[in-house]
Amino acid sequence: MEISSLSIAEIKELANGPMGAGEEFVLAMAKDQRIGVREIYRKLKKAESAAIAETRRLAKLFVYEDDLRANGYHPVAGVDEAGRGPLAGPVVAAAVILPEKVHLPDLNDSKRLTPQKRELLVGQIKKIALAWAVGISTVKEIYTQNIHHAGLTAMRRAVAGLKVKPAYVLVDGFRIEKLEIPQMPIVGGDGLSASIAAGSILAKVERDHIMDSYHELYPEYGFNRHKGYATPEHLKALARLGPCPIHRAGFRPVVDSALINVNQIRAR
Repeated sequence: MEISSLSIAEIKELANGPMGAGEEFVLAMAKDQRIGVREIYRKLKKAESAAIAETRRLAKLFVYEDDLRANGYHPVAGVDEAGRGPLAGPVVAAAVILPEKVHLPDLNDSKRLTPQKRELLVGQIKKIALAWAVGISTVKEIYTQNIHHAGLTAMRRAVAGLKVKPAYVLVDGFRIEKLEIPQMPIVGGDGLSASIAAGSILAKVERDHIMDSYHELYPEYGFNRHKGYATPEHLKALARLGPCPIHRAGFRPVVDSALINVNQIRAR
């Protein structure tokens, strides 16, 4: 293919067009000595290498699911929770059953994704999933059960809410108590299993939306920004205002802020 008669702008438009750059076109760019064309070629090859690496990474995310299916377990669900660490708000879990053959670029542990990327993936996951469900443990349950058991309760509720009953459940971190389905806890599972990663994204986005709604009730705390985590902004608000009804009563910074406010009131 001869591209010497094309301008660099025309080559760039063709390379980035909806049809992409064909093999002959790419080879022609590789032979072109113009600096601008060489730069377009370099970016194309870099993108190609990144796409190959992403395909390989995604394939590794299905190792647990594929192994379980090969041993007769189908369908396989993944479940994860979000919100163990914050000082306010519920802990939210999500369970997801993905199809056997699915390609979800950027699927990963929710903590490694931007809010915008998580929102995009949530829509894609819900659209292609065989089933998905959310489970929640309230602030009161976190206080009475402790955060560890409240997180397990939320995950158990998410699994129970699936419209398709899984034959096996992959769990991030710890074994779920009282779950009458075969399960496998995987430490760091949200970065190792596609199903758990999908659950982590749904759980994180659902919880963020809940905290955004709480911001409407208690705007002075800034829940829409920190989602209840112990940021400097949140700690300052706690020290100034004391806890609100969605703060976790058993968490030390919340307890301390309540005592500070009681002492301030007494000193007046």
